[in-house]
Amino acid sequence: MYSEDYERGHAQERNSEDVYSKPVRAGKRTYFFDVKATKGNNDFYLTITESKRRVERDGSFVFDKHKIFLYKEDFEKFQEGLQEAVQYILHDLLHDQPIRQYTPREDQESEEF
Repeated sequence: MYSEDYERGHAQERNSEDVYSKPVRAGKRTYFFDVKATKGNNDFYLTITESKRRVERDGSFVFDKHKIFLYKEDFEKFQEGLQEAVQYILHDLLHDQPIRQYTPREDQESEEF
């Protein structure tokens, strides 16, 4: 999945089984939506990871990652909150202005695999 995660020894990630993964490239960021099974494979949860590539002073690349663990009992509330916040931005703040779309060139620059 994310080789750099495994190299850093994320034990919790290793104890769960990957069921489904959906990467979404958005400009300089990539979002990963990963469905995982619990250790006993009798339950599932979602991890949402934001990954952004940045250049170090020496010219090497590093990835800043932020992760959210979302459990099934929170799916509905999370979805409602996210939808409400996005609708507020789109309709109340941007007043139905078109959202800037990323060009294929920007997506190529953000490739992280």
